[in-house]
Amino acid sequence: MPTDASEERKKLDAAEIGALAHLYRGEVYRSTLWRTRLDTTTNWSVVTLGIALSISFSSPAASELPLILVGILTFFFLMLEARRYRYFNVWRARCRWMETHFFAPMLQDGDLHMEEGWQKTLAEDYWSPRYHVSLWVALGRRIRRNYFWILLIQTSAYIGKLVVHPEPLTELAQLPVRASIGPVNGWYILGLGVLYCLSWGTAAALSWRDDARRARQRADRTSMG
Repeated sequence: MPTDASEERKKLDAAEIGALAHLYRGEVYRSTLWRTRLDTTTNWSVVTLGIALSISFSSPAASELPLILVGILTFFFLMLEARRYRYFNVWRARCRWMETHFFAPMLQDGDLHMEEGWQKTLAEDYWSPRYHVSLWVALGRRIRRNYFWILLIQTSAYIGKLVVHPEPLTELAQLPVRASIGPVNGWYILGLGVLYCLSWGTAAALSWRDDARRARQRADRTSMG
């Protein structure tokens, strides 16, 4: 009976190594495909924001309403992108797992280090597929990477529209008057805008804290997700 753990590990033959290499290629393809879909969603947000800016600043008499409506569209795109990111993160994590536990050790010293049990973790992820991050974490990561700048431009443009059109603001009391939309008081509109920005900021902060916690608890420099 073998007594050393390294002697009990399963050896991979040439066929199994070849199958694993093909599996890696497939995961890279899926990761690349979903990464492209992430970029597409961001492009939609940028284009719609550009259209809203063009309409609102086309003339001093133009309404600032498009800058508010584009926020709804941007939120929809963000939710869609967060969902796509959760799928992308599954394929990315599997690729990274194989790179750090299969390819890197093989390239460094020719040893696959099967005693670490990395293949069992990968197999369980195939047997029971799951998201590796929550929706809130996915939302926060996309906000921190891309949507923070979209939100910053949208907010700055909206405040700038209220300040300069139809004529430069002379006193602060005019701000809620200009922000009003039909029968809706301007203070409500401004309050909803602040809540809108705080919600995005909260999601970004929660995801950042979660990422920091996961990094502290991580035994090594890589993990699934």
